[in-house]
Amino acid sequence: MKLKFYFSVASIITLAACGSSETPQVLVSEAFEEPPVGIATAATNAANASVATRLPLDNQTDFDNASRGFLAKIEDDAIRSATGDIVWDIRQFDFLTGDAPATVNPSLWRQAKLAALHGLFEVTDGIWQVRGYDLAVMTVIQGDTGWIIVDPLTTVETAAASLQLVNDTLGTRPVSGVIYTHSHVDHFGGARGVINEEEIAARGVPVIAPTGFADHAIAENVLAGNHMSRRAILMFGSSIPRNETAHVSSGLGPGIPRGSISLVLPTEEVREGTRVIDGVTFEFIDAAGTEAPSEFMFYLPEKRALCTAEVASGTFHNVLTPRGAKVRDALSWSRVIDSVLADYGDRSDVVFASHHWPTWGQENVRAYLTGQRDIYRYVHDQTLRQANAGATMTEAAEMLAEPTFSTDMFSTRGYYGTLNHNTKAVYQFYFGWWSGNPAEYHALPSEITAARYVDAMGGAESVLALGIEAFEKGDYRWAAELLNHLVFADADNEMARQWLASSYEQLGFQAESGAWRSYYLVAASELRNGILDGINPQLSNPEFVRAVPTMDLFNAMASRFNPEKMKRDPYIINFVFTDTDEEIAVHVSSDVIVPRAGGDDDASASVRMSRETFDSILLGTANVPALTLSGKLAISGDALAVRAFLQSLDQPEFWFPIVTP
Repeated sequence: MKLKFYFSVASIITLAACGSSETPQVLVSEAFEEPPVGIATAATNAANASVATRLPLDNQTDFDNASRGFLAKIEDDAIRSATGDIVWDIRQFDFLTGDAPATVNPSLWRQAKLAALHGLFEVTDGIWQVRGYDLAVMTVIQGDTGWIIVDPLTTVETAAASLQLVNDTLGTRPVSGVIYTHSHVDHFGGARGVINEEEIAARGVPVIAPTGFADHAIAENVLAGNHMSRRAILMFGSSIPRNETAHVSSGLGPGIPRGSISLVLPTEEVREGTRVIDGVTFEFIDAAGTEAPSEFMFYLPEKRALCTAEVASGTFHNVLTPRGAKVRDALSWSRVIDSVLADYGDRSDVVFASHHWPTWGQENVRAYLTGQRDIYRYVHDQTLRQANAGATMTEAAEMLAEPTFSTDMFSTRGYYGTLNHNTKAVYQFYFGWWSGNPAEYHALPSEITAARYVDAMGGAESVLALGIEAFEKGDYRWAAELLNHLVFADADNEMARQWLASSYEQLGFQAESGAWRSYYLVAASELRNGILDGINPQLSNPEFVRAVPTMDLFNAMASRFNPEKMKRDPYIINFVFTDTDEEIAVHVSSDVIVPRAGGDDDASASVRMSRETFDSILLGTANVPALTLSGKLAISGDALAVRAFLQSLDQPEFWFPIVTP
């Protein structure tokens, strides 16, 4: 029997459409005799034009900072895998020139142009960054003997190509240290592109991460992986082209590469304090529970340089990410930034992060940190003000006005997170997932209510007419709500799907957030073209799985246990791993399975194999009968009990529907 694990690593989704620059054909005119496709309506034109008049988009400060210190760039047309597949198309964002087209919010267009600037840049003496080849930024610090790598990107291929650019430009040096600032995959997935476990052991290279890194990195990417990865397809626009009517930027960075992720476990986890790494002094600053549950920032006193990791970057971040994650504490986030502002604001000549570009000059550093502090404090305090006055989650989000400082402080604008959904996240953090109205507490599922709403509004034709009327008035949010009911009542209603897709498209064209834009536009694509079929995203690989502790893998298996498939009385299976000297007893009942470290004398069966063999089963590259015949796996005792256990584990489909029932 084959098992297959799914991991929340949007970075390694291998979708052929990602590198395409083909622009969808414009099917209709402004008359809207049919749903418009790929064009901005008059309402969208007006909305985007309003943004252009309201914001100082011609301010060149960010462009000066983003291009400052440029040294070299990758000259090849693409970063490729060992098999020649394109991991990152260097030219995919070449269309980002000139003024914003009508199909893109001009503020997001500006951010996209900045994020797409790529190459090796000097930050200050002894510090460089490689930017524009991944969602994140890789920082390189010169030590006494080698390079200290901070956040080695998402994939092995982009990290290796970035290090090669560094060595080709600055001179080849060994990697003498690796630092993960936090537990998100775009900051550790490329680790084996710069170093491996054998080098770490042979040369004693420190790999430093914040306290709790391993637990949180594995929990997010293994336990919730299938659902989170599927939603990440929409959030990062992984299945649509890169062009002015599709994905233009993630806001946090240009986009997601399509290579292989890895995980090199840290040699040491630290919370805070001073540590010298290859002759460079690091003052680590605890930032746990802000942008990530495991995170730190650091200060380099000899260089008067502050790294804010992803706690403060060139955008308003997500308090709750659209792909799904644990909701974050906006108040703690703001207070951590304020603490750094107080302690290091007057001691820093430059601040740099794990995304975007640095800010230079003490006055500018203080202003940057002040804005970052204030945007999280603002959304926190104003949400609670509205909620304590009786506002529901949705009402609070609608009432929250943009703060005055965001008009000309672009780093506080919602290119990734937004005021609207971050308000809802703050509300959820304190009050849960509902607004206190009992009608919401035990609400019926959409598949049931949709048909009833359609009947109550006079039937499908009536709802379609109302939806089209709302669309033609430019009321795309209301059109989407009406038409979504119709699609969920009848997923085969082609006109409803097409008009809903066009409603989503206009909302995407107006979105300032790269994440919102991509989510809407992928939703539109799936309504028009169906869910992708035949493209199997590489959602797990041995480079990642082999670093995951065995108990965590069993906990992930437990989250796939289907009680309806277990028809036996409770029993125990011992799993013995011959190469790691581990033994895990899995207690199986009709409702749950519970893994426990150590064997159990009352086990009904025992399974002996290497951890590598176990990994191959989970990855779906081998199956139990074949492994048994080859002698790589041995079962003693009740073999049927082992079979029943394996067959009780669901194999989730990745391409489950989101925008249709």
